[in-house]
Amino acid sequence: MAISGVGSTSTSSLNNTRTTMADNFDTFLQLLTTQLKNQNPLDPLDTNAFTQQLVQFSGVEQQLKTNEFLEAMVLSTQTANSAQAVSYVGKVVTASGAKTEMVDSAAVWHFAVDEAAQITATVRDVNGNVVYTKTGSVNKGESVFTWDGKGTDGKQRPDGSYSMTVEARNKEGKLIPVATEMTGEVTGVDFSGSEPVLIVGNARVNLSAVLSVRAKTATDTTPE
Repeated sequence: MAISGVGSTSTSSLNNTRTTMADNFDTFLQLLTTQLKNQNPLDPLDTNAFTQQLVQFSGVEQQLKTNEFLEAMVLSTQTANSAQAVSYVGKVVTASGAKTEMVDSAAVWHFAVDEAAQITATVRDVNGNVVYTKTGSVNKGESVFTWDGKGTDGKQRPDGSYSMTVEARNKEGKLIPVATEMTGEVTGVDFSGSEPVLIVGNARVNLSAVLSVRAKTATDTTPE
């Protein structure tokens, strides 16, 4: 399984910053050297000004080294996250089902109630803005909510991370608890985004949403 593309956006950003600073560093060094070569012996460079330039020179060099260190840290973290995600394949995870990734205009959430209820499902984008709401009825137990990415205004939303909250009321109109956690076997991992996403049945679970992981048993089933 190829994972070379993991976190390419963050790495590319650091590389671009380092390249820009390196170019500026080289330009600064050339100007300083030219200035020293062409100074008037009878009127040499002011000591204070020269000292300030050397301080700037040292500061730029230190920033370049800091960027290289940060890049190494980012790559190390990405590698660790990727290895952790791959180790979940074949295991049973329990994860918060409030957040999921929409891919190819399809997002899936799992939730459960202890009794039949009328529900209002609210979908929010990564910035917390409400993009879609839907009302309906569900039976006791686990239910699956599938969204095609079209907002309440009828506009298609882009693929990415979305969260869902569910308000449920029983036949007496009282609010009842809604469990958004889901449990299932991990069958694959998607590394195309900024964070590894576990494939659990037809659901997609961000690595950061995993609450627990254990070995699969004969009684485990994977959500469809």
